[in-house]
Amino acid sequence: MPAKDKPNYWWSLLTMKCPRCRKGPMFVSHNPWNLKKTLKMPERCPECNQPYKLEVGFWYGTGYVSYAVMIALSVASFIAWWVIIGMSVNDNRFFWWLGVNAVLLIVLQPWVMRLSRAIYLNFFVRYDGNYKNTNVTTFDSGTSGYYEKEN
Repeated sequence: MPAKDKPNYWWSLLTMKCPRCRKGPMFVSHNPWNLKKTLKMPERCPECNQPYKLEVGFWYGTGYVSYAVMIALSVASFIAWWVIIGMSVNDNRFFWWLGVNAVLLIVLQPWVMRLSRAIYLNFFVRYDGNYKNTNVTTFDSGTSGYYEKEN
């Protein structure tokens, strides 16, 4: 696939597309605030057949990614508050920022959980412009002999 046809990494990450083809959706519902379907994912990408769950317990690592994204959002909101409103020890502006930041993090939580899964999967699955002719990314746990006891 020519470089000009390569889907943008950041756009595919923010729109939560498959990291291998950057075309197939990672989630069943496009709305992250539909709380019954927030983390509902197909087993495989409908475009390139890449499995999304690479091993048992794979998504536990997204907790660390989610924590980092929440810290980044808090720092960004603090800097924006400081630039727009300012900080002072003489009034309650800092406590107002804490309240606004807490509400912001709660409202964005479903989207951040999805984004964390997209970022985490991008750690392990790389873009493949020739995905129609190559094998999908898997871990050793997907092989037949992984769970067999060695003598």
